[in-house]
Amino acid sequence: MKLISKVFIILSISIIFFVSYLTFVGFETKKLNSQIIKKLKDIDQNIEIDLKEVKIILVPLELKLNAKTIGTKLVYMGKVIELESIKTQIPLISLFKNKFLITNLNVSSKSLKLKDFISFVRAFKNTPELYVLNRIVKKGFLIADIKIEFDENGNIKNDYKINGFLKDVKIDIFKKYKINKLNFDFDHTENSLKLTNLNLFLNELRFSSKSLNFARNKDDVEINGEIENEELDLSTEDIELFLKPYFVNLDVNRVKFSSKNNFSFTMNNKFKLSNLYLDSEVNFQELLFSNKIKIKEFFPDIKNDLALLDHKLKISFKNKLLKIDGAGDILLQDNSDQITYSVSSKNQKYAFKTSLQINENPFKIDVLNYEKDKNTPMILNLEGDTKLNQIINLRLISLIEKNNKIIIDNVTVDKKLNILDFNNVEIDYLDNDDIINKFRIIKKKNDYFLSGISFNGDYLITGLLNDNENKVKFQKDNFNLNIKLSKFFLDKNNSLENFEGNLLLNNQEILDGHLTGFFSKNEKFSFSIKSNKDERITTLFLDRAKPLVNRYEFVKGFSGGKLDFYSSKNNTESISKIKIYDFKLKELPALTKLLTLASLQGIADLLSGEGITFDEFEINFKNNKNVMTIEEIYAIGPAISILMDGYVEKNKLISLRGTLVPATTINKAIGSIPVLGQILVGSKTGEGVFGVSFKIKGHPNDLATTVNPIKTLTPRFITRTLEKIKK
Repeated sequence: MKLISKVFIILSISIIFFVSYLTFVGFETKKLNSQIIKKLKDIDQNIEIDLKEVKIILVPLELKLNAKTIGTKLVYMGKVIELESIKTQIPLISLFKNKFLITNLNVSSKSLKLKDFISFVRAFKNTPELYVLNRIVKKGFLIADIKIEFDENGNIKNDYKINGFLKDVKIDIFKKYKINKLNFDFDHTENSLKLTNLNLFLNELRFSSKSLNFARNKDDVEINGEIENEELDLSTEDIELFLKPYFVNLDVNRVKFSSKNNFSFTMNNKFKLSNLYLDSEVNFQELLFSNKIKIKEFFPDIKNDLALLDHKLKISFKNKLLKIDGAGDILLQDNSDQITYSVSSKNQKYAFKTSLQINENPFKIDVLNYEKDKNTPMILNLEGDTKLNQIINLRLISLIEKNNKIIIDNVTVDKKLNILDFNNVEIDYLDNDDIINKFRIIKKKNDYFLSGISFNGDYLITGLLNDNENKVKFQKDNFNLNIKLSKFFLDKNNSLENFEGNLLLNNQEILDGHLTGFFSKNEKFSFSIKSNKDERITTLFLDRAKPLVNRYEFVKGFSGGKLDFYSSKNNTESISKIKIYDFKLKELPALTKLLTLASLQGIADLLSGEGITFDEFEINFKNNKNVMTIEEIYAIGPAISILMDGYVEKNKLISLRGTLVPATTINKAIGSIPVLGQILVGSKTGEGVFGVSFKIKGHPNDLATTVNPIKTLTPRFITRTLEKIKK
């Protein structure tokens, strides 16, 4: 019995020792080499492997043997890969059944040069993708662990796993895009790839990602992840490379930004993207770009370069809907303003909403004679939508500054910002002349109704007289404008009461209409246009000529006078006549110079002193495009009379010639006519200079005047004078 006990103890100790030895020390053998080689050749028959001795370790609790070999070389078609180790597990039961069975293989590589690894993989399967990868990868290192499971029949299962990391990878794409210091960890299974802890430099610009995921389906790959960058300051070269090819119309000079981006999309085998999702936060510390928009008429101090400062953008794209929300400072002029905006786009249709708060900067609207108080904040709101390269629908334009308010609803403009239509306009503001403008324009069907308490039309009248190219462009076919205003200001000091009437317009051209108003109970304003098939007749009468005459800078100190205008226009040519009655001039620089040159100093002194009175002024002229042909200008008064003609090329040349005669000379000449002279002028006689002929010629800003004395009056001059005296 003792012997049996001793044998049992010795046997138990031996087994424990043997198991412990196998568990903690193990043994080395080459007997498993052939089985490992066979398993690798089951993957590909062309694989050659140089195996060292295999070390066996027992795993008693799992009833398995762990086998491991180190320093292995894997050879395929002449390409060599050095492995750190190969591990596998063998069930003990398979040994007892005399059936050697490897359940898995764990292969760990040494640090491999990435180009060598790509060349090795290409030996297995040389795809176009691997060919391109081999060309663009310049350097880098790879360490990977491969885990392969086998079923009971020794076949490879689909649950293999590959993980590892890439380090210090350099990639050149088209010699323009350079990726440096690319590092990431990866986990790869049959249908998925996950990249973590990714860092890279793209042309010296640093980007990072915590996670990028790739999931393969039957016909496509789903990709999702996040990418972020800390503050980047793009160089001129970076801007040329990354921005200008994609933002052709935006001339960017500097970009300084940081961003966080989450995204996902699906890509098919033809690299076509679908199901795109994007959620980004972009912080622009500075975005500087050239100003290509012509808005100096609204922003007088606008700079050649505009800047967005400390801007926060949120960008999202989902279900084909793009949304951009932003807010921050904008530097348009000398001081920064604040702007918020929201833009959305779907199926090439864009909706937008923006609010600009202008602080210590100017803003003006010349057509309304409005200018913001530089030290008072003003808020400008725009809301609307458009389609690419089509008309813009502005649902709302509003301007609020203290008690000033300008609101326009449903404005339609074209690509050149010509106004095509609008619904309602509400105006209530104090203009630069300290005149309250308070009126509304309402659209009813195809008619517009302008009504209100007061409207300063000074700028509009100046624009019409000067043919201002910057006037508001309203492109609309055949519409009626009905006007009813309690007060209409012609200028700061002259206004009309009960200004009423209607106009028929086509685009910016008045076809028919009639307007009336009253300076006072007995002083009237009347304007009319009548068109037929071939001709348009325009008439204008004012019992006070001063509001119109004073608009010409060369006329100073005009007082009194009535104005009567008649014009007939056929195609591009118009024939017109202007008459002004009973007025006085205190200053007319061109006439003063003429009188001085003619040695008519007494009259010149009178012109610069009390002024010269004229009984009548008449001008007959023709307009054809940019040329005005003056057939006759005749003015007669108690002191002098003038007769002249000539032509004017707009902004180029003025050429006038004529005769100037003191009234005493006229009276003397006419008085010498037997019987008739006595009847017309009585016994009036005069002394002094008989008269002068003159020429005025040159550029409007550089006129030259020549004067010659005359001894006789032309029959034409005498005839015109007689006509006036008879009247």
